[in-house]
Amino acid sequence: MIANTNELRAEYKGVYTYAQQVDGELTPISLELVGKGKELAKDLGTDVTAILIGDGVKCLADTLGEYGADRVIVIDDPELKDYRTEPYARAMAEAIKKFKPDVMLVGATAIGRDLGPRVSARVHTGLTADCTSLDIGDFPMVPVPGQEDQQLHQQLLMTRPAFGGNTIATIACPDYRPQMATVRPGVMQKEAPEAGRKAEIIEFNPGFTPDDKYVEILDIVKNTKKVADIMDAKILVSGGRGVGSPENFKILDDLAAAIGGTVSCSRAVVDAGWKPKDLQVGQTGKTVRPQLYFAIGISGAIQHLAGMEESDMIIAINKDESAPIFTVADYGVVGDLNKIVPKLTEKITEAKKQISYTCAI
Repeated sequence: MIANTNELRAEYKGVYTYAQQVDGELTPISLELVGKGKELAKDLGTDVTAILIGDGVKCLADTLGEYGADRVIVIDDPELKDYRTEPYARAMAEAIKKFKPDVMLVGATAIGRDLGPRVSARVHTGLTADCTSLDIGDFPMVPVPGQEDQQLHQQLLMTRPAFGGNTIATIACPDYRPQMATVRPGVMQKEAPEAGRKAEIIEFNPGFTPDDKYVEILDIVKNTKKVADIMDAKILVSGGRGVGSPENFKILDDLAAAIGGTVSCSRAVVDAGWKPKDLQVGQTGKTVRPQLYFAIGISGAIQHLAGMEESDMIIAINKDESAPIFTVADYGVVGDLNKIVPKLTEKITEAKKQISYTCAI
């Protein structure tokens, strides 16, 4: 909805998040958004509300409350048992029209990327997709000389990669409400849960009448392929184009096995068809925060750094001493990875055996 800024502030209030659930379980991004929403709400002097959609999902409201939600709007209906675009878009759009949030955040998952744009169109507002950072600030960020009094305050500043990840854009939506964004999973951190914390529960149901826009789900076939979720890994051994070949990833597999880690990779590796996209770290892949991150044969383009630079410790191995990866690494080794990595694996294996022997004594 468009209106002048003062009218928008008076009518639209609160930070809202979409609490995505699948098969009756909240997705990690749902809790990440509640945590970020709480932070934004504090800056705006308001509260955070989660919108929970599904069938028989009211019990999940307690979890959202423990992770920081002040209110949970529960839209519970048999038509919402499994995700379908039309009924879910109606549910969220009608909730927005009724409760009028200032900010609406949706996870940039497969479901969120389908749902978010359709909802924004229905409520006549803009949507900034695939955000990696959210802040409350002024717009324009730098006041126009002679028009300082036209600078708006307490606006949602939505930052996202643009032009294939080659630049970063910060976008605002000053004239429409709610300010909507889809947020990349893993870039925000969920807060530690507060056991026993309760959220106010509001039950809302706009009613659903199936029509020709409703897709009928005949069967759901789930992919049973086991691929490690690199976002959950505490140790990542990540390889880039410098590894040389898909067969040469065997030395990374050996290191990961020795240290109890998971193998991941850069975009160049995925583009070459060496590894599946599920293992890609970076702006167009996944954002990770492991305790230990090995960057092996990775030059360190800005797109890759954006996905791993918040790791607790980064160890880089590269033959090019001027590679950008060394600017973010805690430890760097310049040399041939084909010699260094197997030697490192050997030393780690020996050390583990020594520890086991000592403990046995």
